[in-house]
Amino acid sequence: MNWSGLEGLLSGVNKYSTAFGRIWLSMVFVFRVMVFVVAAQRVWGDESKDFVCNTRQPGCTNVCYDHIFPISHIRLWALQLIFVTCPSLMVMAHVKFREGKDKKYEALHHGSHLYANPGKKRGGLWWTYLLSLVFKAGFDIAFLYILFRIYHGYDLPKLSKCSIAPCPNTVDCFISRPTEKKIFMIFMVVSSALCILMCFCEMVYLIGKRISKLVKTRQDNNRFRFAEEHELTNMAPPRSQYRRTDPTLTESRMSLNKTDKVRDGGISTTL
Repeated sequence: MNWSGLEGLLSGVNKYSTAFGRIWLSMVFVFRVMVFVVAAQRVWGDESKDFVCNTRQPGCTNVCYDHIFPISHIRLWALQLIFVTCPSLMVMAHVKFREGKDKKYEALHHGSHLYANPGKKRGGLWWTYLLSLVFKAGFDIAFLYILFRIYHGYDLPKLSKCSIAPCPNTVDCFISRPTEKKIFMIFMVVSSALCILMCFCEMVYLIGKRISKLVKTRQDNNRFRFAEEHELTNMAPPRSQYRRTDPTLTESRMSLNKTDKVRDGGISTTL
């Protein structure tokens, strides 16, 4: 399978992703796809050829191999990687749909745009992005559960017992390089668990950011409504208009003026 083509296709999702999404994509291609292509395929390449049972009964080895390995780890991980990376294409398809819709609107309305930024996670694109995260985490969880149920845990025993027909009795079967295969299997399981954790962190981040924006918008609307309801129609007049004149103050001022005049007359007569 051409994994480089898938990587080039999904690398365009980076510009629409958050920081958690970019970390998730890096983890998928560095710790899962590269390990799968470079090392895991070579380790599991001899699983059928080097599977040995201590019997010469025709067909017994094939039946025991099918019983112990109902599905190959390599094919199961390949399906897992395909299912996990495909939901990111939903976001790219939604953005392309917005861009096409914006171009049609621009042609009809002479240069005005329907979307200021088609890649902005608002409205339906926000829900598409959140749904893609749910699908990615759900597929990883489902495949980890399938691997656990098929192989009864995340372990590869060095010796397996098989008593299925046409085997004449209970035979011992041996897996080639079980320790190395167990290490790679645990590595793939841990990397899948980390990717699930990153998906949940991104979901919490998106939902928390959306809730904080809604709360802030509601508070701003409440402030604006309160200001409109309590807005003063007329400005209060200055305090000087409310100052009342004291009649005793005017009489005292008149008496003071009289005494000043008398003093001035007395001064002039003496001179």
